[in-house]
Amino acid sequence: MEEEEGGKVRVLIENATTSIEPEVDPRLLKAIKSVVRYSDSELRLAARILMDLMKREHSQVRYLTLLIIDELFMRSKLFRALVVENLDQLLTLSVGFRIRSSLPPPENVAIVLRKKAIEFLEKWNSSFGVHYKQIRLGFDYLKNTLKYQFPNLQETATRLEQQRRERERKTKKILLNKFKNLGNNFASIKEEIQSTIDEIGECLEIVRPKEEGVPLCPLDDEDMEEFHSYEFRQLHLHALEEGEKVHENSENKVVFDALRELYKILVKHLAAVQEGVLVLVKVELTDNRSRDSYLKEFIDIRNNIQSVKKKCEEAGCTLSNTVNHEEEDFWEEGKIETTEGGSSSLPSNKPGGLAVASTPKEVQGRLPKRYDNPKRQDNESDGSKRLSCEGGGNNSDPLRSKLLAEAPEVNWSTHLASWGSKRDVLANHRGLEVESHWGRVDQDAVIPAEKIAELNLQATVYKEKQVEIQPCRAPLSNGKFCPGKRLENLPISWTYYTQR
Repeated sequence: MEEEEGGKVRVLIENATTSIEPEVDPRLLKAIKSVVRYSDSELRLAARILMDLMKREHSQVRYLTLLIIDELFMRSKLFRALVVENLDQLLTLSVGFRIRSSLPPPENVAIVLRKKAIEFLEKWNSSFGVHYKQIRLGFDYLKNTLKYQFPNLQETATRLEQQRRERERKTKKILLNKFKNLGNNFASIKEEIQSTIDEIGECLEIVRPKEEGVPLCPLDDEDMEEFHSYEFRQLHLHALEEGEKVHENSENKVVFDALRELYKILVKHLAAVQEGVLVLVKVELTDNRSRDSYLKEFIDIRNNIQSVKKKCEEAGCTLSNTVNHEEEDFWEEGKIETTEGGSSSLPSNKPGGLAVASTPKEVQGRLPKRYDNPKRQDNESDGSKRLSCEGGGNNSDPLRSKLLAEAPEVNWSTHLASWGSKRDVLANHRGLEVESHWGRVDQDAVIPAEKIAELNLQATVYKEKQVEIQPCRAPLSNGKFCPGKRLENLPISWTYYTQR
């Protein structure tokens, strides 16, 4: 008895249940399980101490004690037998279903304690209810007699498992269909990729400089000393690489254009091949021989594409940046008209016009909308911020020109998004009438079009036209004229002057 009273488990349980945290300290819980694992006497002592702590008039102590009971209950058969003997008392102290034994304060922790006790009882019944009659009777009494709402963890877990299996089944079916399509189209895909690679190789052969078979002279001692430093060697190698790169000019422009288009196609092929490799890795088949052969072929094709792509980049063709820029550019076919000032006006869909200086004749037929001119900032004026009917505009419609000339300038606002709209608008899900309050919200509530028009009514401040005020020029006593321009601050001579 003295050995039991001086057990380590008593100190550990006391320290674990005197905390104000919502969970038991993991280190103390691990120490408790380690102590009771190898000693039945310590386990019996722990069961007696835990039942005594459940009688404390504090819900926080009972809550932490119940968490420790659940951990030991799920792991020890002896502990389950000891707890089942006093299951009625445990449920009374944790659920508080008897009138004379309600749960102690604090109330918020008591609510959590009751909820957790009901959850643990359902879990115990699903795991060990077959072996312990007391657990089955307690679960049936709380659920069917007292009508307590259980979380139905088993049904929820079963439903989630069924959903997971259904998702896996659909995924396997999709992968199997992709694998079949991949096998049917493998020959055509391989042929198309090889054709693109061959065309890129021909373009690279054309733009690559013709090297004559000049033998390289070995470096003498002085040259070796000159390039002895690591930095000098790296600089020398970098200079050689720059010399081998091919730069675009007027002679090879057509070849570079074709190379860019082929590069785009090659990048798309690479993405498709990588997707095919991913499908082959994930698909599950009864016979993996066909999958392994396809996977080997796709890996070889991917490596070949990556090597060709690297050759294009090493040849000095900055195709990666060019592709991104060309995809962002929007081209517009149109004739550029030259104004009297010698500048060209470009058709643009943006609110601000672009004043472009003299344009070369070879690019006048086809220019991007985002044409950047270094002198554009200097040539822009206040009038270029308005829509102009001259230059690149449509002069064949005089009515449109007249309306644009008379149209006022309106600052951009959110009301322009619903300009001229006559339809109702759904209210937000929080509700306009119960905003920042708890209450019922009508999901189908709408704001009438008349109310939207009233809310979007824009108020503008009248700006008086500035008129230059002439100086007063009334004679003063010193023989000079009054230079004042503000009428309210003019001298007294102004009254005399106006009366005369």
